Amino acid sequence: MIRALNIALRTAHIGAMGILLGGYAFEVAGDRLLWALWFTVGTGLALAALESGGRLSWLHEVRGVMNLAKVGLFLLVPVAGEARLPILLTVVVLGSLASHMPKRFRHYSLLRRQVIDQYPDAKG
Repeated sequence: MIRALNIALRTAHIGAMGILLGGYAFEVAGDRLLWALWFTVGTGLALAALESGGRLSWLHEVRGVMNLAKVGLFLLVPVAGEARLPILLTVVVLGSLASHMPKRFRHYSLLRRQVIDQYPDAKG
């Protein structure tokens, strides 16, 4: 059930982000894209809550910090003017890095200066 929810949220998140990024790339009026912005933020926050499993340590792991940075950048979009597209492209890069970096980097705690091994037998 949780895996299915994760896949559904991630699919909705990527779809909304694609619409948002494409909208700004093709100069669609910002007010027409607000729904995509907030849908992307909402699904991203839901994914973060699901991925963190309620663990606060997630916030100081590299993946959590990168996700918080993405949310912060998203919140700039409505007021960023011409910087919107570069901001969104930066978010895509951060998202790709956070999702695909090896576990030893993704789960590294900046606070504890060690890998937080939630699932010691898992590979990644």
